[in-house]
Parts: sequence; C-alpha cells; structure tokens
Amino acid sequence: MKKTLNLPNTLALFRIALAPLMLLFLIERDLLIFENWHPSWLDYFAGLIFVIASVTDFFDGYIARSWDQMTKLGAILDPLADKMLMLAGFLGLMVIDRASGWAVFLILSREFFITGLRVVAVAEGKSVASTMAGKVKTVFQMIAIGFLIMNWPFATALLWVAVVLTIYSGYEYTRDYFKI
Repeated sequence: MKKTLNLPNTLALFRIALAPLMLLFLIERDLLIFENWHPSWLDYFAGLIFVIASVTDFFDGYIARSWDQMTKLGAILDPLADKMLMLAGFLGLMVIDRASGWAVFLILSREFFITGLRVVAVAEGKSVASTMAGKVKTVFQMIAIGFLIMNWPFATALLWVAVVLTIYSGYEYTRDYFKI
C-alpha cells in the first residue's frame, strides 16, 4: 500500500468536504443568504450535493481497486467520508423532521459500534471485511437519505428498511469478528 494522496483519496476528501455543505442546506434554512429561496430549492441543492458525494463514493473505490491505488490513508478516509456523509444526512433530516429520531439513533449507534469493533480488530491484527449485507445496507441508506431529502413518497418506509438492513449487517460484522 502506498502513502500518496492519489485520486481516490482526493475524492474521499472531497466527499468529506461535501458533508457539512449538505448539512448547511438541510438545517440552516433561516440564513440571510437563503431568505429569498423557496425551501424546495434548499432540498434540491442538498439532494444534488448528496448525489455527487454518493457518486464519488463509488468512483473512489473503483479507481483505487482498478488502478491499484489502495492506500492506508484511503482505508481510513473512505469509511470516514461515508460516516460523515451519512451523519450529515441523517442528522439534518432529523432536525427538519423528515427522519425518525429512533431510526437515526439505531443507524448511527450501529455505525459507531462497528467502527469501534473494526478498530479493536485492527489492534488485534484481525480484519473484519465488508459483507454483502454491509454493501446493501449502505445502498439502502443512501436511497433513503435521497428520498427523505426530496420528501418523496415511501421515504419513511425506505428509512425503516435501511434500519433493518443496518441492524442485520451489524449482526453479521459482530458474528464474523467473534468467529475470527
């Protein structure tokens, strides 16, 4: 693994920068600069930022694997960027009353727990690899956030599907850790 700041790592840093910008459009709707904006435009911009960030998530991983540019820095930045984006999305949506506080609590609790479990695994020289359930969970979380930002039908149902998948994938990670 290389230590350079390559394109995948730059994309992850870009995603980290987009997270607070998206949060700004979600929760700071009373700012003077937004006084003449219709709330739906704030949703559109938050949604656009979220889509751009989500697309960079795909490409940073794809480029890192395809171009053999996987780095230790990237192994830290990529999940950090994912967590920051999800945190900004779910907290922002909870603040504007589009996401259940319970759903957000369950999702974020699982994310913090699994991150801690991975840190312990690394300290023990173990690796808890991503599972298909973890990847499906991430996709459903992203879809749910997108639907909630845009205030589309079935958004709340998608959020709860994401909660169930999140809890299940957390169970898989925990099971795999204790099998190692």
